[in-house]
Amino acid sequence: MYITITPQQTQGNFSQSAADYVAYLEKENESLSPPEQEHFFNQYGDKVTAEQVIAEIDGNTKKLSKHEPKFYAITVSPSKAELRQLKDHSKDLKAYTRELMKAYAQSFHREIHGRPPNIDDIKYFAKVEHQRYFKGTDREVRENQPMASKILELQHQKRRIQRGEEAGNLNLIKERIAQLEKSAPHKLEGKRIVQGMAKPGHQTHVHLVVSRRDASNSVSLSPGSKYRASEVMLHGKLVKRGFDRDQFYTQAEKVFDANFGYQRNFVEQYHSRKLMVQNPKLYYSTILGLPANEKALALKLLGKSGVHLPQIPTNKVQLALRTIKALKRGVEVAIKSGSIGI
Repeated sequence: MYITITPQQTQGNFSQSAADYVAYLEKENESLSPPEQEHFFNQYGDKVTAEQVIAEIDGNTKKLSKHEPKFYAITVSPSKAELRQLKDHSKDLKAYTRELMKAYAQSFHREIHGRPPNIDDIKYFAKVEHQRYFKGTDREVRENQPMASKILELQHQKRRIQRGEEAGNLNLIKERIAQLEKSAPHKLEGKRIVQGMAKPGHQTHVHLVVSRRDASNSVSLSPGSKYRASEVMLHGKLVKRGFDRDQFYTQAEKVFDANFGYQRNFVEQYHSRKLMVQNPKLYYSTILGLPANEKALALKLLGKSGVHLPQIPTNKVQLALRTIKALKRGVEVAIKSGSIGI
């Protein structure tokens, strides 16, 4: 499971309206017939219009300055293995999102009218999407980049020749471009994978638009708070503050696993990613110390994520520092590109 929480910004400034983001989320519907289209939904409704989403999010910003985020975008991206566990991607992910947002509310260390926040305090709208596109950070795009750069250079040369700015053989340039296209390490249906190309297979995920203010428009609920769980005196009153991301991400996995019977491997767990950052040697030692079948699956998952796997020692005595370093480099690259769903 790969979950991101981000304040929406445009050219360094926080978006003053959810309109642009909602329009972006509606694009997938443009090529679909009405029965195939996905609608916005929230905790209690399945067919919320884009206009209602914009009106409710934009109208729930009391006391927020233009220098503060008005809403947060949350993206929930199940891995391919997690998607295989679902019977109906759209229906199951809607149900999961509703349970996930209960955990979101419970992760705030705040009080609303003297009580902890609950799901009815969260104003959010969500939308299921079934397509994803290659990004510049994806392994396939990165490893194709040397070819892409050479092709671009040749295309520029071809245009200069066509404009009469330099001499050259257009047929030879076309042949060279064709050779480079053919030799690209990653292709999809015979075409070189480039940024913006649709990814193959099941890519279903969920986008959420979550108001910074609670549903009563009286309390600020910021998942981007730098405070975890603390209390501070404000206007002579002791006020709770903070959002526990560790709790939220951990609960996100537990909710999915419990609802869909998913057996989560060590490298798929949120706490293992934290361990990789905090204590990489222990992280890789733990992987190599897993039972044979779990270790094999862990290494397979890492390999599918684009991690270069060196020859793995057969026991802890043989565990070499160079092996740990090689694994660390590969996993860090995969996590940065978002290809490891943790």
